[in-house]
Amino acid sequence: MAAVEQKGKRQAVWPGGIPKPIAPYSPAIKAGGWLFVAGQLASDFETGLAPECKPANPNTQDARRSQSDFVLRNLAELHNAAGMDMRTDVVRIYQWFASPYPTQEEFEQGSTWPRISITPYLETRNDYIDEPRPASTGMGIRDDGLLVRKTILEVDMISIERQPGVEKQGFPAPEGVPSPLAGYSPAIRNGDWVFLAGEIPVDWHGDYLSDVHLGEPSGLAREARVNPYFWYGSPIEAQTEYVLQKLERIAESAGSSLKRCVKATVYIGHPSDFYGMDRVWRRWFPENPPARVVIPYMGLGGKGSRVEIAMKLLADDSPLQIETIETSDAPEPLGHEPQAVKAGEFVFFSTQMAFDSSGALAKETMRHPEFPWYGQPAKQQMRYMLKNVAAISEAAGTTLENLCKRACFHDDFTWFAETMQDEWASHFPGDKPASTTLRIGGPLVVPGANILLDLTGYAP
Repeated sequence: MAAVEQKGKRQAVWPGGIPKPIAPYSPAIKAGGWLFVAGQLASDFETGLAPECKPANPNTQDARRSQSDFVLRNLAELHNAAGMDMRTDVVRIYQWFASPYPTQEEFEQGSTWPRISITPYLETRNDYIDEPRPASTGMGIRDDGLLVRKTILEVDMISIERQPGVEKQGFPAPEGVPSPLAGYSPAIRNGDWVFLAGEIPVDWHGDYLSDVHLGEPSGLAREARVNPYFWYGSPIEAQTEYVLQKLERIAESAGSSLKRCVKATVYIGHPSDFYGMDRVWRRWFPENPPARVVIPYMGLGGKGSRVEIAMKLLADDSPLQIETIETSDAPEPLGHEPQAVKAGEFVFFSTQMAFDSSGALAKETMRHPEFPWYGQPAKQQMRYMLKNVAAISEAAGTTLENLCKRACFHDDFTWFAETMQDEWASHFPGDKPASTTLRIGGPLVVPGANILLDLTGYAP
């Protein structure tokens, strides 16, 4: 059944025509005119991979194309159940593509190259979504990073309900900024909101030739390179600087600026890149930085890239205010970011992991070293995080139960059942948030942490 949103309410959408998830989450949550869509896989949630994605002869069907069609068809049906149209209403899309690369060793060496082609997916996407296509993030995820065996992609979205007199606008790359090759909009504006696609430090049409600045074929922009034959410079800092310069110009072309950023998502190859990225961040946002989530072990779509950044902003002419949320009842953030930011009717949380104010793993979530087989550390970590999220939500004038969307990143799926189906579900007696769950490996930025959460809440 479809949910009809009531003003000031947050409601789940349960379409009748698509497989129902077997984990405790809602296929989508509608709140404040936004639709937060859970990650969709090519599964019937009964036998595993959907039967129509299991060809008798694998040489007569492209797996990425058939799974893309299954996923996008279900996403379109979900929008219909919410009284919306996926062809026109999507403003932000997230795609996760399974690949055995990079290996853990390659991540350690600074490589993020997934070695796959996503063209079959992009061509299928174009059959379902009209131009201007939504701001996009596509990430390589480890080949055992999805919850259903033999699935190779997962897609989730944010859409905004059409309002009289408000048109969704797509903005091409401004002059001097390379245009993306994948057919998405670098920026989408809908009313007060501007959504920026994930940007990496490439020029897209680069020389792709070995040269002294990189030492191997790459489309990495020259301005983002560090000469590997000298002991000067930081690759992650040079790349972060270049990406923020690109984002600044794209934001301005869409009628906004990085000063109006409310939430940034930063994808890095390895946890050790966090420090250098954060150094640059402090220079760009000396005061009132946006909420920020940083996710490691991401496969990036440009060889040589070590960072990708995507943003949500308010337009410069929007009357909505940006409010930094702080409470002493939750730990201080990991880096240069607030605990959360509130803008309009939404609360955007920074990285949630089981850390204390020092940035180390919280002691109350650890096993006693002399009793290594006692306790459930991942479950304790989830409980600890949700206590903090509840305190931050209260400081923002809302409640934990008003969470709309979570993206959950595990170091290992061993912890999935005890954290999702037990601890997480117990905190949401009503409509549970839409969810995307992925395995990225570890150790995470906080050594010993098993779970990383990216959350958005509703504050009517």
